[in-house]
Amino acid sequence: MDTSPRTYRFLPADIYTSGYRVVGKVMISTNGIMGVLNDITKSHLELHDARMARIHMPSKLVDHFEVIRLVKSQIFAICAARREDLGPSGMQRGGYSNVSALPVRITTQVYEIEGKLEVAGRFDFAAIIADKARNFIPIYEAVLTAILMPSLKAESPGVLINREKVDILGLIGQRAKDEK
Repeated sequence: MDTSPRTYRFLPADIYTSGYRVVGKVMISTNGIMGVLNDITKSHLELHDARMARIHMPSKLVDHFEVIRLVKSQIFAICAARREDLGPSGMQRGGYSNVSALPVRITTQVYEIEGKLEVAGRFDFAAIIADKARNFIPIYEAVLTAILMPSLKAESPGVLINREKVDILGLIGQRAKDEK
């Protein structure tokens, strides 16, 4: 029986759920972390050499597993070590080459994320949130902060945000000017 021609490799990932931070390695193919997360045939993610910590005590290790499985729908965000780890640029941007980077602030029930959202053409919130082909959207040069624990910050060149967990998305360029 022939083996698959795909090459798999491990990439480090920092995953945030509502109550835990899990750090480990994701096995990916040429489509990067986005390919694994946006694969509609699997509702879970396997993380190898995974270490768990509670959000409110991020420096205290709770447990360590050879392999841990996470339900994708319960993941809020995944931080990658490099922007390239998210996947090919065509997959990240939806295949478009003319892209605008918009500074944004995104909130979920647990986290705030500030960074740059890359869009092709005009910004369309409904299209981003309703895109069933991509459950996880990339945010670049991102800072993730826990709302109730602002000392918990994670900076990453690339973060994937679960679009189903997004409560608010504000464009930094549309902030109200202070009246004096």
